[in-house]
Amino acid sequence: MIELIKVWDEEFFLWMNSFHAPWLDPVMFQLTKTLTWIPLYAFLLFKIYRHDSKNVLWVIGGVVLTILLSDQITSGIMKPYFERLRPCQDPRWEGLVHLYGSCGGKYGFVSSHAANTFGLATFLTLRMKGLRPIMLCIYAYAFLVSYSRIYLGVHYPMDIFGGAVIGILAGFFSWFIVGKVQNKGSVPAQ
Repeated sequence: MIELIKVWDEEFFLWMNSFHAPWLDPVMFQLTKTLTWIPLYAFLLFKIYRHDSKNVLWVIGGVVLTILLSDQITSGIMKPYFERLRPCQDPRWEGLVHLYGSCGGKYGFVSSHAANTFGLATFLTLRMKGLRPIMLCIYAYAFLVSYSRIYLGVHYPMDIFGGAVIGILAGFFSWFIVGKVQNKGSVPAQ
């Protein structure tokens, strides 16, 4: 069954990666860069401060914990354990994969970009309930960054899905821990 899922994943990747345009290549490449999103992060920080100025440091701490967890689990544990080659590193796809930019590390399961962005979106959605409409934009950001990884030829769809699951779990975990610590054992902050 695992082999069948892997085949479907590879076929789905090749299909999704085949949709590209020369003008879109540099755009998708920029979407994966942290510097591109600094205005979004600054806007989020401003909205969080305006919404709940007394707890800004708790929110920032939760975001840091979420990204630390998701990034270390994906890059430090899962990629070395599973050793699944990135599509751009797999010689079977040479000449078939549209690759733009650098390939990155050797292994790709699971995507750290997907884990970090979905973790951020999950933690902030749980923590900042009064800002839900803005949080929908954060999930759109997570989807866009994650899709760009397939477009650029560096991740399979299951790498993205697995990363998103890890990120969501890290976001829930961080929300729970920050709430417990902040409230000294009571129900996590809403």
